[in-house]
Amino acid sequence: MSRLPEIRITNCHIHTFTSEHVPRDYPYVFLRLFKRAPFLIKGLAGLARLLGQHPIADKVDRLYQFQKEAARTSQQAVLEQVKKHYPSNTRFVVLPMDMRNIDYGPVPVSQREQHDELNRLAMHPDHLGTVIPFATVNPMAPGSAEEGVRALEDLHFRGLKIYPRMGFAPDHHVLMNKVYPVVEKLNRPVMTHCSRGGVQGKWVSDHSANRYTEPRAYVPVMRKFPDLRICLAHFGGQGDWKAYADGKAPAGKDNWQVQIRKMIGSGNHPNLWTDISYTLFHFDDYIPFLRLFLLSDDEEGERLRSRVLFGSDFYMTRQEKLSERAVCFRLRNALGEEVFRQIAVDNPEIWLGEREG
Repeated sequence: MSRLPEIRITNCHIHTFTSEHVPRDYPYVFLRLFKRAPFLIKGLAGLARLLGQHPIADKVDRLYQFQKEAARTSQQAVLEQVKKHYPSNTRFVVLPMDMRNIDYGPVPVSQREQHDELNRLAMHPDHLGTVIPFATVNPMAPGSAEEGVRALEDLHFRGLKIYPRMGFAPDHHVLMNKVYPVVEKLNRPVMTHCSRGGVQGKWVSDHSANRYTEPRAYVPVMRKFPDLRICLAHFGGQGDWKAYADGKAPAGKDNWQVQIRKMIGSGNHPNLWTDISYTLFHFDDYIPFLRLFLLSDDEEGERLRSRVLFGSDFYMTRQEKLSERAVCFRLRNALGEEVFRQIAVDNPEIWLGEREG
């Protein structure tokens, strides 16, 4: 039996933050009890099965797996779970979050403590060379920019993670004046949330959140910082992939998946990237489209292929049916060895600034 070639995969999108890094009342006050005791969720799944509601029970089971990851006592404990799904030489870009000032109550562990723990994790003998730590900045939170710069300059973190859907534009003045200049000077990449779902400030309307998050919102940033390598995570998100698959946005005017493909494929934004994290966990629905986009032999397809990154979004994906390992193997099989290697090995090295491309 032939074996798959040995390659060093880089998963460009995972999380290791725990419930201690999340606001006390997020997403709802009444869920506090379930956060403290995830086994109660398991009990709800059992009750649903007794009532014959097996599809609901399956969904609740996946929610239990998600809450169990969030309830782990350390970032190391979370990392050890995701490592089980990948070859031992796999690297992981770890993306923290500063979720203060989104009106869901206090965050037990500070941004600085989260960064410092992540730094210790990256330096741990068991994980040396495995963890690629990113700094996080929330420009709405006092001192967040300064702490993010500390992590980049003093701790030598490898990139920046932002999450505009919480309630700020990607061209927020704090980012434009204090953060992006440092990131560009250090030749570090940026990972940013680009999906209609996810964490949203309590009083931020869907309309405002979408304006902060849409692909076009990054044009002012790219104009001012043309050398900044920006990755729009989730390739627009599952909602827009579903709309595209269902033919609901054939012109693509407001479809983020189409916007990203056009922006990258045009060649007008050579440092714009995207990743396939979370979105491809609905594998059977969307892999035919991704395969078509990435295997296209025209100029637009070639540009897109050179700017797509492999990522999973662990442990958010614990809410889905497929495991990390299942998606990784299915993706490798569907795209073929050459294209999978490009998005999981070559492109991440270029995006991270480890080599030219």
